[in-house]
Amino acid sequence: MTDLHPLLSSFPKFHYSQLRASWKMAEQIKQQPAFVKINELRPGTFGLNLTVKVVSSKAIVTRGRNGTQGRNMRLAECLVGDETGIVVFTARNDQVDAMKEGSTVILRNAKIDMYKGSMRLAVDKWGRVEVTEPAAFSVKEDNNLSLIEFELITVEE
Repeated sequence: MTDLHPLLSSFPKFHYSQLRASWKMAEQIKQQPAFVKINELRPGTFGLNLTVKVVSSKAIVTRGRNGTQGRNMRLAECLVGDETGIVVFTARNDQVDAMKEGSTVILRNAKIDMYKGSMRLAVDKWGRVEVTEPAAFSVKEDNNLSLIEFELITVEE
């Protein structure tokens, strides 16, 4: 124990007021989230923030489990877009209620999932789907990024 004492004494000592000041400074530095457009989406990206309009919504799966531990599971495929293009959004459970045709939503911390070689936008438990005021833009429906097929290739070095 005596061998550690000289080591511990070499660390800088902080006073409570210094720690509190640095914490306040860190709070002030918080950055506003960066929003991206649909045409900027790429396979494997995550942490995306988007403001989109719901073009269409179609329920895919609605099933419930029996028992006290079971939950209902709902899935819907929604076509969402902005002024740069459209993409398929996979809504899960409570997200299905927010994805009504014609509504404007903010997707926070969204990610791109790949399904059969095409991109799907999704928000998992770490993200959020928020209904917001109607947006002023009109959706560009002739640029569907979910119709682009990607293929995984391995590169040998």
